[in-house]
Amino acid sequence: MSLSFRITGFALAAALPLLAAPALADKIKNPTAVFSGLDKITGRIISFEAAVDETVQFGSLQLTARVCYSRPEYENPQTTSFVEVDEVGFDNSYKRLFTGWMFASSPGLNAIEHPVYDIWLAECKGGKDIIKTPPEVEDEPPPPAPADLRRNPRPAQPLPGTRPPGPGGATSAPLRLPGAPGAPPGALLPPGNVAQPPRPAPQQRFFPTNPGMGGMRDPAVQGR
Repeated sequence: MSLSFRITGFALAAALPLLAAPALADKIKNPTAVFSGLDKITGRIISFEAAVDETVQFGSLQLTARVCYSRPEYENPQTTSFVEVDEVGFDNSYKRLFTGWMFASSPGLNAIEHPVYDIWLAECKGGKDIIKTPPEVEDEPPPPAPADLRRNPRPAQPLPGTRPPGPGGATSAPLRLPGAPGAPPGALLPPGNVAQPPRPAPQQRFFPTNPGMGGMRDPAVQGR
């Protein structure tokens, strides 16, 4: 491997994190995102609109656009949308396939990995108000506190009803989930155990595969 090829590879690897999110610039917040969906089996492409925070189903994929930004004429053109994509199984189970930014100018940058369907952002429309972006200011660390104002750390106190710390500071108090008997009031659920609200039904459904040719059926009506 030549030195020039190594330098080029390192430069591309360093630039990828910068492309994962939109650059700072004035932008227009739009109420509607326009997507294109491809069925790789039939080759059929469907263009469809999705209002922000509206769930639209394309084949077995459910897509929700959270924001959709374009840029005013005096900025370099860029259209981006933050999108969540879930795959719906025949048992109405959900599997998150994608969460992140889509770029209309680079459909393959953050592509959805699916063997049958492909979805990409086409445009954002309907917005008029320009959101001014403040100039980027480099963060400075706060100055250290004077020595006379520094306080010694307070020792941890055991929760009511738990045993005092044993030798070496260890405690034998059992872990209790929020809501369990003996758990402290106001305790929060640990990350990953947050109760999820029931999913709303998609407002629009598109099924590009021909059912007569062994295509996908609507999981919500499967078996009827």
